[in-house]
Amino acid sequence: MVTTVRPTLILPKEEVGRVVRVVDADTYDVLAGSVVYRVRLLGVDAPERDQPFGQQAGESVARLLTPARQVLLGRRGVDLYGRTLATLRLPVTGGPALALDSLLVVRGWGWAWDPRHRIPGRAAQQASALAARRGLWKCGAVGVLTPRQWRQFNYKNKRRYGVGCTW
Repeated sequence: MVTTVRPTLILPKEEVGRVVRVVDADTYDVLAGSVVYRVRLLGVDAPERDQPFGQQAGESVARLLTPARQVLLGRRGVDLYGRTLATLRLPVTGGPALALDSLLVVRGWGWAWDPRHRIPGRAAQQASALAARRGLWKCGAVGVLTPRQWRQFNYKNKRRYGVGCTW
């Protein structure tokens, strides 16, 4: 009998830090020790700042990540733009730390990004947000563009896009 073992998500060593700036919903400046890291959150893709719902997504994260709030930073590597690829978790008194990428997906402020299917329940989190029309899913799935698709639009197309579904 052959047993198949699915790989599990192994969290790297984490360090305590504080978010000093929310660049957009999935990019932050995090102070850990004496170093400020430009962090690109793993496990999620969120709207660009100039994309429909991008500003609301960023503001939603900024409300969670007040300057006094500690975060657990799990650095994983560096992307092509020099940003630190990492996980961020929010410590909770008397409970397990909350993964910020999961919060973004559940609240409808980002797309689940788990190409290797290593994060249990991630697709279900996005389906739940879509069904409840939370965040960027407010007007349903029709017309919602990923950030990659949005970046391919020219200025004229961007001005016309998203009209009719306002926050």
